[in-house]
Amino acid sequence: MKGSDMKTIVCYGDSNTHGFNPDDWGRYPKMFRWPGILQEMLGPDYDVVEEGCNGRTTVFVQPDEPWKEGLHYLKPCINSHKPVDILIIMLGTNDLKFMYNASAEDIAKGAERLVQEVITFTKSKEILTPNIILVSPPELGGEIASSFFGNEFDDASVAKSKEFSKYYKAVADRNGCAFLDAAKIIEPDYKDQLHLSPAQHSQLAEALCQCVRGLEK
Repeated sequence: MKGSDMKTIVCYGDSNTHGFNPDDWGRYPKMFRWPGILQEMLGPDYDVVEEGCNGRTTVFVQPDEPWKEGLHYLKPCINSHKPVDILIIMLGTNDLKFMYNASAEDIAKGAERLVQEVITFTKSKEILTPNIILVSPPELGGEIASSFFGNEFDDASVAKSKEFSKYYKAVADRNGCAFLDAAKIIEPDYKDQLHLSPAQHSQLAEALCQCVRGLEK
């Protein structure tokens, strides 16, 4: 049973939170996924909840799979796990698909809508407004246009991914969020230019562990 002093962390993201394995297109075991590694690092004082969905965007709607839009599921997610002490948001990679024709700034504004939705919703409906760690996603691999995912991402997508950090940092600053630039820490696996290797998951978890510990001070 969860102790009354245990803190809940919700990890809200896409396939790189879910743990997509570029080797076999399955899912890494929990011990190799960054939320699972973060749980081990933080220990029993925290309950780390994985909320990753393959293909999830910030606010952009894919016509054949509209349920993958991140804003749509955010309120029920927060309500299901309340009270949430810390919310880690790492979304935006799928927004780079050329079908959306979105700039890096547009995508960051989508992330900002998520942040503001959480703040507004929890202030009016919950007993606790979580600390938010906004993660600027890692850059796409430079060869993604010639990878399997070249039918969704192109060279322009790569260029936009390199602009994420400055726009996400501005969103974090405007809304009082902690911020982590994942591109300074990790890069996608060479196999598909999009998803993370176990080593990258571990490095991301370590950086996020430091962010969480920083919120304790």
